[in-house]
Amino acid sequence: MVFIGYKRLTLTEAPRLEITNITRRFGGRPVVDDVSLAVMPGQVTCLLGPSGCGKSTTLRIIAGVERADEGEIRMDGKLIAGGGVLVPPEARGTGLMFQDFALFPHLSVGDNVAFGLSGTRTEKRLRVRELLEKVGLHRYVDNFPHELSGGEQQRVALARALAPRPKIMLMDEPFSGLDNRLRDGIRDETLAVLKDEGTAVLLVTHEPEEAMRMADEIALMRRGRIVQRGAPYNIYNAPVDREAAAFFSDVNVIKGVVKGALTHTAFGQFLAPGYPDGAEVEIVIRPQHLRIDFDRGGQGPAPTPDHGVWAPATVARARFVGTESIVDFVMEDASTLKATVPNVFLPKPGTTLWVAIRRDRCFVFPAGGKSAQR
Repeated sequence: MVFIGYKRLTLTEAPRLEITNITRRFGGRPVVDDVSLAVMPGQVTCLLGPSGCGKSTTLRIIAGVERADEGEIRMDGKLIAGGGVLVPPEARGTGLMFQDFALFPHLSVGDNVAFGLSGTRTEKRLRVRELLEKVGLHRYVDNFPHELSGGEQQRVALARALAPRPKIMLMDEPFSGLDNRLRDGIRDETLAVLKDEGTAVLLVTHEPEEAMRMADEIALMRRGRIVQRGAPYNIYNAPVDREAAAFFSDVNVIKGVVKGALTHTAFGQFLAPGYPDGAEVEIVIRPQHLRIDFDRGGQGPAPTPDHGVWAPATVARARFVGTESIVDFVMEDASTLKATVPNVFLPKPGTTLWVAIRRDRCFVFPAGGKSAQR
């Protein structure tokens, strides 16, 4: 057996898509820098990262509309780009979906889906009907795109992209143009159709929530490189560095200096194995992992193994945002922390409360560095 990414595979099972050491430079600057990635049949992989990190350029290289300066691309083990080989886009067996659905306004829904299909008229009609039934739009086969809502147009675009039975679907921010109220439902419906078709999917997005919701595997991209790759749970709960942790949510950062493999803070001591004395470190924790308790005549709760020492904090601001409350605190050393609390919790500014942090949810990073330790 071998392991590719986080999935267990047999030696005979090849990636549907495999890119190796892909590099693309613009003006001498690497926009995609030595990127390698594999997507298995039926797997959804998300290229996740901020705008300008190179993820859309990577997708265009895979599609064949952009050419890499270095590296190779294989589909089902066959070389389609690199080493003097360049298979044209139309011969790669890929489906494409973008945030602009690019439906033909003068064609009906059925004709849009049938566009690019080969085969007899009957075969085309059956495939169109099959896909429109999957996306719940068979009643609109004779309608035109302008007669549909944005969500319905997105589903037509999905059906059209799937019609030729592509080996892999390349999706570049396909849901960003949808209303927030519709987006979750459309994403779930799209994922169900893709899974039913058994299509390998590479989805580009800048939204961590979308990647967590849809992906079997996330490849976190930054400044042209993949900095971390894994299942959503793992990449969220074991970030490679502070920047990776902060990409998925707000974070609190507590600064400290190592002495005897320990860092001393207002919340007690934290283990920092492997760091030399005098090293500056950052203890990172997400707002939802702070714990809050009430002041008892100038005293807080007793320390516990799970939460360590409780520290006094003054409420600076509290607001309710629908499903949770956000409370900003000022600590005795003038540093600030943010906590999130389920439901309504709105203490008045100036109130003294006691705060602790879950030890099992903290990450210790070197200040400005990359390696993470628990």
